[in-house]
Amino acid sequence: MRVLVTGGSGRLGRNVVDALAAAGDEVVSVDTVPERRDDDVVTFPADLTDAGECYSTLARFRPDAIVHLAAIPAPGMRSEVRTFTTNTALAYNVCQSAADLGVGHVLVASSPTVMGYGNPAGWQPSYLPLDENHPVAPWNAYTMSKVATEDVVRAFARRGEGRFHIFRPCFVVSPEEWRGAPTQGGGTVRGRLENRSEAAVSLFNYVDARDAAEFVRLLLAKAEHVPNGETFFVAAADALAEKPLSELLPEHMSVPEEVAGQLAGTASAFDTSRARRLLGWEPAYDWRTELV
Repeated sequence: MRVLVTGGSGRLGRNVVDALAAAGDEVVSVDTVPERRDDDVVTFPADLTDAGECYSTLARFRPDAIVHLAAIPAPGMRSEVRTFTTNTALAYNVCQSAADLGVGHVLVASSPTVMGYGNPAGWQPSYLPLDENHPVAPWNAYTMSKVATEDVVRAFARRGEGRFHIFRPCFVVSPEEWRGAPTQGGGTVRGRLENRSEAAVSLFNYVDARDAAEFVRLLLAKAEHVPNGETFFVAAADALAEKPLSELLPEHMSVPEEVAGQLAGTASAFDTSRARRLLGWEPAYDWRTELV
């Protein structure tokens, strides 16, 4: 396939581009400032918040599939207004252009933060681990933008003009970050592991970028066998924590002990059984073997 990856220069984007290229796909990496590459991957600069430029870019490359990763990737990086308008415009422009131009499959990145954790006013899960059926509870511009993005994707899926899917990758850790390179939020993975209050805000979640990239590859390969408009959590099998979440969540997030106790041993707070059941995806990397 010819696959166009938006945000292809980001920490997840680079790994997705690499995985698809290694699998033999023809890959086009689109970013506002695309990184220079020494392989056959085509890189192209474009601002997809501009509807005309988005449409023109897709028309130029005529991809069979799009992996939409481009976004302001976390709260607090830009103003609330810019965060919401940028992320929602990107999602709508990509989906509308894809539908108009007959792109067969669009996979869009959302975020597990739509669950609502981190809200300073307090947050309680209905149950653990969190799965795709758990109610969302957005509370800031970033989480609102991701809920809106998911609504856009499902709306296009209902139209039946191509296949549209959503995935919610947890805190992405790229291979170099296991060796001490700065993470998305600054600091290091080891610092995040040792500073429990920092990791607790996101429920100690993480996923290796290579595992997330393999999920993308599998979904593109099996898209015809997945219900249209489906949503997936993509997370490591365990939590980024040295103690069980049944102990840590009541201490750091005020999650009731009876709810936190639904998590056994080192289990993650996120249920990825849907990806396993529909795609055969299993995370292969964990912090205990990768952290240097």
